[in-house]
Amino acid sequence: MLIAVISDSHNNDRAINEVKNYIKNADVLLFLGDGESDIAKITEGFKGEVYSVSGNCDFLGKSPNERIIELDGIKIFMCHGHAYNVKFGYDNIYYRGLSLGVDIVLFGHSHIPIVEKHNDICLMNPGSISHGACMAKRSLGYIEIKEGKIAQIYTKEIKNR
Repeated sequence: MLIAVISDSHNNDRAINEVKNYIKNADVLLFLGDGESDIAKITEGFKGEVYSVSGNCDFLGKSPNERIIELDGIKIFMCHGHAYNVKFGYDNIYYRGLSLGVDIVLFGHSHIPIVEKHNDICLMNPGSISHGACMAKRSLGYIEIKEGKIAQIYTKEIKNR
């Protein structure tokens, strides 16, 4: 199973159109907030399942602020990250994931892509599809699950066209 993870589209039409090529082969799309109103445009023609959460810029967000999903036996915590001060470190969000007993913690907000493993929990920020921060490029993330195990978890730069 291939899962595409995106965040922080911020109503950027160019980024929305470009990311479609990066998610088209995914089985599942996870959206981590700040651009919730973009989901319909992003997923136009997308055939897989879509799960989303609201971010701090989604003032009329219809998605929950947090959610836990299970895909092929892997338990995933999704949030935007602002409530856990992820711009200042990952301890708060790590301990939230630990308390929930999840395998993966996904968050956005900082526009900086990271993949880190702490004990048995993978933390991922896919970065922003609209604009990076602190010299980071635009990016998204992928999770590959095979036989109920995380085969790969990584971020990928979105190339300018």
